[in-house]
Amino acid sequence: MLLGVNIDHIAVLREARRINDPDPIDALSIAKRAGADQITIHLREDRRHIQDEDAKRIVELSPLPVNLECAIAPEIVQIVSNLNPHRVTLVPEKREEVTTEGGLDLEKNFDALKETILHFQNRGIEVSLFIDPYLEHIEMAADLHVEWVELHTGSFANIHASLYGNLLRSHHRIPSLDQPREVLANMLQKSLDTLTKAAATADAKGLKVAAGHGLNYQNVQNITPIVSIRELNIGQSIIARSIFTGLQESISTMKRLIG
Repeated sequence: MLLGVNIDHIAVLREARRINDPDPIDALSIAKRAGADQITIHLREDRRHIQDEDAKRIVELSPLPVNLECAIAPEIVQIVSNLNPHRVTLVPEKREEVTTEGGLDLEKNFDALKETILHFQNRGIEVSLFIDPYLEHIEMAADLHVEWVELHTGSFANIHASLYGNLLRSHHRIPSLDQPREVLANMLQKSLDTLTKAAATADAKGLKVAAGHGLNYQNVQNITPIVSIRELNIGQSIIARSIFTGLQESISTMKRLIG
């Protein structure tokens, strides 16, 4: 299984003081040495972490393919197409959210997505859609003729965290997940079944399948048996662990876990 390392949170740390350190560029060669297969970044409309110059330098200098996540806002689409990354992953974006929550609404945005996808593909950039693992979304993704889908694993990750006590702050608890352990265990299995079925359906339709959001060292091995998933994109947990173990070790450990 391939590993895409999302380095946004290096830029988050830099932007906390609005200085030049740490520089996300320094992560590129480390990620390659550690066995990563891809660099993932998200150029947000509000530029809360990755900046335009970061994206430009990362695409130009990365020894690994770059997967650039972005919204379908025209300004961002034009910037990203000029950068010419290996892949673009189209994601929903709300300025008030802490991180991307939930997949694209394909039905609502079908026409805009179709136009944006063609824009990128005409420039030789392959396109992925970040979607919830529902079969109707797989069908629409296939109709949009993208190369990849990335399945949103946030629901699975939240259930896993509730079941195994990883949601430490009371205000981060999700009321619907305040359930007995046996109920959470059943919910976890159902979420894995949903991901498995979605991945297999996408694969059968000729779509390459990635997954990501909320994956970490505690839950990722629940995902790795899903054979139709080719790639995982993981960021926050890897960067968080690197504070204590170093970035190369945190990446290589995750790479070993996913096989």
